[in-house]
Amino acid sequence: ALAAEGAAVVVAARREDRLTGLVERIRDDGGRVLAAVCDVTEESGAHGLIRKAEEEFGSVDILVNNAGVMLLSNVGKSLSEEWRRMFDVNVMGLLYATDAAIEVMKRQGGGHLVNISSLAGRKVTRDSSGVYAGSKHAVGAISEGLRQELLEDGIRVSVIEPGAVETELATHITDEEARESLGGLLQLEILQAEDIANAIVYAVTQPERVSVNEILIRPTQQPV
Repeated sequence: ALAAEGAAVVVAARREDRLTGLVERIRDDGGRVLAAVCDVTEESGAHGLIRKAEEEFGSVDILVNNAGVMLLSNVGKSLSEEWRRMFDVNVMGLLYATDAAIEVMKRQGGGHLVNISSLAGRKVTRDSSGVYAGSKHAVGAISEGLRQELLEDGIRVSVIEPGAVETELATHITDEEARESLGGLLQLEILQAEDIANAIVYAVTQPERVSVNEILIRPTQQPV
């Protein structure tokens, strides 16, 4: 969506095969794109990604922190490796990339940080989402802290908080009970990735005097 608006984009993922189709679509539509294999949970990798973007395109005007995992389970099931994975990706990965991007944005006199959170960053909606919700509440708190910290640097901060979206997130849940609890919700007409992309475009294309700090977006039929 950003490429369609004329932005040169860097797309990143841990696996190169995840990027091939996306890169082809952007190029077929006449967009400028660079693909990068990166694990955002490694600080050096996240910093290298930002450095590569600046070297390739000359600036880093927008950073979209979209990496995330949702490994739902009750805390009492003691899936500590999954807790660690969620905070490593959802929180530390965001911080590593943001840290590197802020340095560039301050140097160039402005930019826009977009953090993809969740409805779970606003409220805990089921008993198996406590740790995941904790990681997303952290995203909200960090984002507000950044907004205040960067007021005088011309850097805007937006948080996008989707409800249920058609992605592969739910397929990674190992707790069978937690996965089954999502079944009814996923039967609804839920959001598509393009809906979230459109929200991002809206936030970043506002006049400089406008800072869209939060967008909460639910499927029309989602009850909570």
